[in-house]
Amino acid sequence: MEKVPAHAPEKSLKVNVPIRFGDTDPYGVVYFASYFRYCHHGIEELLRHVGCPPHQYFRNAERGFGLPIVGAACDFLRPVRYGDELSLYVSVLRLGNRSITFGFHFYGEDRSACVGRGQASMVAIDRAWRSCQLPEELRCGLEPYLTAAPVDR
Repeated sequence: MEKVPAHAPEKSLKVNVPIRFGDTDPYGVVYFASYFRYCHHGIEELLRHVGCPPHQYFRNAERGFGLPIVGAACDFLRPVRYGDELSLYVSVLRLGNRSITFGFHFYGEDRSACVGRGQASMVAIDRAWRSCQLPEELRCGLEPYLTAAPVDR
């Protein structure tokens, strides 16, 4: 098993992120909004990994359920450029009854230093856009990636 870099949670899923030309700004550095796309990609990969296909959870009309992002933040610690490849480590920071907060740690190719970190929170909603309980299979699937004690939300 591959060793997780320093400062990345042990309970995380690694996702490779190649940097494409369209991800960068006029200076050739990854544009800040690209990191949020990478984070969302990481959430999708983690859900797939735990047996919860994202298309069945982000918006499921039949079930009357959705899982929108309600908050996100990212810190950019070192520049990343076109042609680089990032290693993204995705974990779960909080797992409540109605919400999830994912954590993200980005590492460059040498994995010696964290180049960025962030988090994103999602809330389960029903057809009327009111918060509702997370599906049990989703909670159970994500629990092994929880880096802190569950919270009641």
